[in-house]
Amino acid sequence: METNVQYQEQPQYAEVYISDVLMLKNIFLQIQNTGKVNSEFGLPFLLAKKKDAITAFASLVISENGGITFNIYNKSDVQHSEKKCFISRAEHYFKNKNTPNFRNPEQLKNSIYRMVSWLNQ
Repeated sequence: METNVQYQEQPQYAEVYISDVLMLKNIFLQIQNTGKVNSEFGLPFLLAKKKDAITAFASLVISENGGITFNIYNKSDVQHSEKKCFISRAEHYFKNKNTPNFRNPEQLKNSIYRMVSWLNQ
């Protein structure tokens, strides 16, 4: 009996570049079912790709208690195991970054405000 082995392509992870932001905006708008981005969009810092398509991204946001955390946004076809792996990757990246947006809530608030304003023009 012959067995067909199908290999599933593993996601690739990368830092977010300005050229990625419009695609991330589209993913966010589809998930939120809205016409404009808001502060929940945050400041994207890490993304996951399969082939050349972005499937998920992690974004810095201000938590309810005023601290810095991140949200994960992903397309609906992302598998649970892929999402768990991406969350783990984002947590590791988040913990090891020491730039102002990752450690200074006021700096991050300002950066998110400018990002949202730019994207909603």
